[in-house]
Amino acid sequence: MKNLHTLTYSNKKISLPILNELKMHIEITENPFELEVQELFQMAARINKKRSFLFVSKLLGKHIPIKPQLGLWTGFALAARYEELKTGAVSSNKEILLEAYYDNIASFRDEPIIAKEIANPIIIGFAETATALGHSFYRAFSHASFFHTTREVVDGMDSIISFEEEHSHATSHRCYIDATMLDTQREVILVDDELTTGNTAINIIRDIQAKYPRTEYTVVSILDWRSKENEAKLKSLQQELGITVRCVSLLKGVFQLDGVLQNICDEQEATGISTNKVETEYISLNEFTKDNLLPFSSRTMLGERNQNPYLENTGRFGLNSSEIGWVKEAASFLTQKRIGNQTLSIGTGEFMYIPMKIASLMGDGVYYQSSTRSPIYPYNEHFYGAKTAIHFLNPEDTSIDHYLYNLTEYPYDDIFIFFERKLDEAKLQPLIEKLAGTGVRKINIVYAAGGK
Repeated sequence: MKNLHTLTYSNKKISLPILNELKMHIEITENPFELEVQELFQMAARINKKRSFLFVSKLLGKHIPIKPQLGLWTGFALAARYEELKTGAVSSNKEILLEAYYDNIASFRDEPIIAKEIANPIIIGFAETATALGHSFYRAFSHASFFHTTREVVDGMDSIISFEEEHSHATSHRCYIDATMLDTQREVILVDDELTTGNTAINIIRDIQAKYPRTEYTVVSILDWRSKENEAKLKSLQQELGITVRCVSLLKGVFQLDGVLQNICDEQEATGISTNKVETEYISLNEFTKDNLLPFSSRTMLGERNQNPYLENTGRFGLNSSEIGWVKEAASFLTQKRIGNQTLSIGTGEFMYIPMKIASLMGDGVYYQSSTRSPIYPYNEHFYGAKTAIHFLNPEDTSIDHYLYNLTEYPYDDIFIFFERKLDEAKLQPLIEKLAGTGVRKINIVYAAGGK
């Protein structure tokens, strides 16, 4: 087998336009799978005083619609890269993964590839962007435990660890798991979409280490943009705490922002008033999920209670098995509801992985993306990561702004929008009206838990 250390990386410098005079200059230092940089992300301008730009992922299924299999594949690609750094040898799965990526992503099958002898870690996905990425990464392991952080306030439950996140529109992360999961010596793997300063990872490592000390951590991200100074911070943390922290990514480099945003005005939202009759159907998956529910209630930021159950398979409350037995039957049921050749499936907030997994089983012509809290200036140019936008209040908590981008990327016949828990239908109407304006013929509101 080819030794990992025989692989070499050539530095590559590229410049990418963002908006008006704003540009991003990037120097790539590591690209272990030799992926085309332009296929990994596009740039966009963020409406955020802390950070004026965003690397808009083409792999996550968040802002940009993707084939759902690609989102699942990304977790496995990172797992294969983790395997390489853990063992010091090229992953035996690398060639198969790259063949699927380049030739036929629909052929990808997410069956575990990392044996227990290599690793039996605790994997933590960061809300909200990396809940699906963390879960798909977890799925690649034959033996592992998983949970994702959450911003939900669940009644009667205390967060066993909490931490803050930089550049975020909602900073409090909560972890609702049984303490016995972390009270071990197993390696902890943190999964996020992007590593910029590494401060978020440092914060959670400090909190875990203070309460549940261990010797080994790994930080996994699609992109790693840490400067030498930020890399030094992580090295200093390792020396201070007497731990090892490994970093895994599909692309590593440094960037320099050039220019400032000025004289920006929002373009019109993507959708108008639908002149066609749009059918709306409310669908419950309760028949399939009824044995996988957790009877917890929650409170919104406005103090409103939701007493509908949670789904136990999401990872919010911890998982020790990556098998979700009911998704195939649920996907088959939903496939029969399709009315055309092009379908968009939409996950909402933290509820991303299960909708992505179901979408991957619903046949050809299905795309996937999800809602986000992140406000971005829309700009309709081919190089830009948010060509169109719609804004709406999160139906699950109307104190929170949500956005969907690039909804007109493809001419969809129908939309399936997934919610973990049943909602007050009146709160869905503003969103339904905006989705109807995209020109689709049918909108399906899918509840995983609750409903009839």
